[in-house]
Amino acid sequence: MKKILLIIGVILLLIIAAAAALLLFISKAPAVPKDYTVKVETGGALEAKYLAMGPHETGYYESASLNSFEKFGIYYPLDIADCEALPVVVFVNGTGVKGSKYPALQEHMASWGFITVATEEEYAWNGFSAEMCVRYLSALNSYEAEGEDNIFLGKIDLGRVGITGHSQGGTGVINAMTEQRHADIYKAAVILSGAGNKAVSEALMWDYDETKIQTPTLIMASTGDADSGLVTLEGMESLFEGIPEGVMKVMAQRRDIGHGEMLYYGDGYVTAWFMWLLQGDSEAARAFTGPSPELQSNPLYQNQRFAVPN
Repeated sequence: MKKILLIIGVILLLIIAAAAALLLFISKAPAVPKDYTVKVETGGALEAKYLAMGPHETGYYESASLNSFEKFGIYYPLDIADCEALPVVVFVNGTGVKGSKYPALQEHMASWGFITVATEEEYAWNGFSAEMCVRYLSALNSYEAEGEDNIFLGKIDLGRVGITGHSQGGTGVINAMTEQRHADIYKAAVILSGAGNKAVSEALMWDYDETKIQTPTLIMASTGDADSGLVTLEGMESLFEGIPEGVMKVMAQRRDIGHGEMLYYGDGYVTAWFMWLLQGDSEAARAFTGPSPELQSNPLYQNQRFAVPN
């Protein structure tokens, strides 16, 4: 009997060790594949253009934070010294997806001429980590000390700030631009697979009020979100309709992918949205506006809705 118990004990220990190793692997595994820009299928020329890497090589800088989100991770164009002040994109984390799990996403955006910032925040729904990113960038933009080289000095254009968030981060985007101190700093926003089921948000006590949104907003989710109930089509439509009349907004649902994949599968149009609204790129604008916006006819998307000037 003792021998049997010993064998059972050893087996249980092996199972626990294997489970722990799997959880560790999952926690360290990237949420966004490094090569997604060449692997994700596109359904339009503009989507393909802005999903590809941009013209800039990129660099990385990080700074520790005393807040719960541990650090600010910044990607930027490597030729920043030769650039005018650059626009910013703030990333808001989804559940279990810290900034360190999607460097490829930040790097891609930076290659198009943006300064991007993310944190390790695990509870981003209230928008506070995004608020602190803005405050940190504001300080970094003006910090000058003798003997220290600050490559970001005067290079961060706080008049051109965008924000994007996936899943829980979608709720964080809404709260950052409606409830936080610098709510009015954002000139463009993207909500990916988030804030599209009020019942789920209320159950989790992730409160938000889309009727306060005054920022041009792109809302995208996947059919996989709808299948799981995380973001329903009805929820997306309610979010779209709840944004006040007169505020520019676009909605679309990506076909045949899951909740987690939406974080990067929509990145061609996410990048185009920011290129249009933060860099004045008229070609990128054609994805969303004009007599025949590309997103409207893209066969990989459905349930598109537009409230933008033509």
